[in-house]
Amino acid sequence: MDSQHRPSPDSEQQTTSKKNRRGIGAIGWAVIGAVFFGSLLAIGILPRLSQKSELQAAVKEASTLPSINVITPRRATGATKLELPGSVVALNQTTIYARSTGYLRRWYADIGDRVQAGQLLAEIDSPETDQQVLQAKAEVVQAQANVAQTRANLAKSISDLKQARANLLIARQSWQRWQVLVKQGAVPQQDADTKYATYQANLASVEAAQNTINSDSANIKAAQANAYASQANFQRNTVLQSYKKVTAPFAGVITARNVNTGVLISAGNGNTSTSTSTSNTNTSNTSLYTIAAYDNLNVNVSVPQSLSQSLQTGQTAQITVRELPQRVFTGKVIRTSNAIDPTTRTLLTQLEVQNLDATLRPGMYANVRFAINRTNPPFIVPDSALVVNAGGTQVATVTKDHTVHYQKVAVGRDYGTEVEITSGLTGNESLIATPTVDETEGLRVQPVAQRK
Repeated sequence: MDSQHRPSPDSEQQTTSKKNRRGIGAIGWAVIGAVFFGSLLAIGILPRLSQKSELQAAVKEASTLPSINVITPRRATGATKLELPGSVVALNQTTIYARSTGYLRRWYADIGDRVQAGQLLAEIDSPETDQQVLQAKAEVVQAQANVAQTRANLAKSISDLKQARANLLIARQSWQRWQVLVKQGAVPQQDADTKYATYQANLASVEAAQNTINSDSANIKAAQANAYASQANFQRNTVLQSYKKVTAPFAGVITARNVNTGVLISAGNGNTSTSTSTSNTNTSNTSLYTIAAYDNLNVNVSVPQSLSQSLQTGQTAQITVRELPQRVFTGKVIRTSNAIDPTTRTLLTQLEVQNLDATLRPGMYANVRFAINRTNPPFIVPDSALVVNAGGTQVATVTKDHTVHYQKVAVGRDYGTEVEITSGLTGNESLIATPTVDETEGLRVQPVAQRK
């Protein structure tokens, strides 16, 4: 029985072989799993180790770079106040000159006096002008008499022409009758020839009378032209005589008086005098007065080029003067020069101000304040961020790769601690708050945002 149940050698070998195959498969799968998990670990850990190494290197490098405080430029508001110095000038101001030569008889207005248009300011004693007027008037009378005489001559010439034509008619009729009598043999031919000669003489007399009329007509035209010239000369001298009275061309205030009674006045020679209103020297001077209109005044302002496009005709502004701290005047832009001054880069702008109470005076220094709405406001940066050198005005920026780069900019208004940048920035730059000579172009730095 034991022999019946004992396994055969073949079956034992097969059993052993199966066990060996099972053991090898388990080990293989364990090795494969270990390799697979090791690969996963390598894939996940190695990049982290590499990144960590790079981060440590970057941190190490950053720790060696200089730290720089950086700021970001900010955009200014669209509405702004622009305050500029201005100069008060008279809307209408002129210097009065003499048009008549003579001695100043009397003056009626002094500096500070308010005068009306046409008001008498001074009188000039000019006897030469008076005599020229009398002479011109006599020439007019003489010219008119010549016209009357030539007209009388023309009338006589017309009468003579009529008489000559009547004589011509009788002479022609007589000649014609004698021709008939000659044919009839009643009279000799000699008598007929005599009548023909008489007819020819009367025909010549008619022609002479006609020529005399033509000559008299021409004389009348010449006499009339001479009369017109005399009349014009008389009117000219009369106007010059009227200049003996110096009047105000418009209403205003006398700001200067340059003559005194008895001073010799020369008309139209363009001389100017350095004498003041208190001078008593008797010197020749054609400049009598200076007058200025005060009711309306102008204020001249030089507007920077960067803001010249923001001003419009009709825009109002507030005007103040230091001597009147409680008064605020309103001015209106009436005109500009429409050209930028190449020296100052400014636009000359003129405002009109009502001054009915004569509070403002020409020559005053004024402050003009505009309210301006800008469509493209500039950027504002601290003045410490600017670098001015041979390359112009610049700012030091920090690029994305942490290097220093100098950017050229254009500066607008200066607020003291801050300035406007009109061009050169986009608004996304990192600016070094206080650049020094150590921050050279291309230097690597560590930017640190500055707290506001």
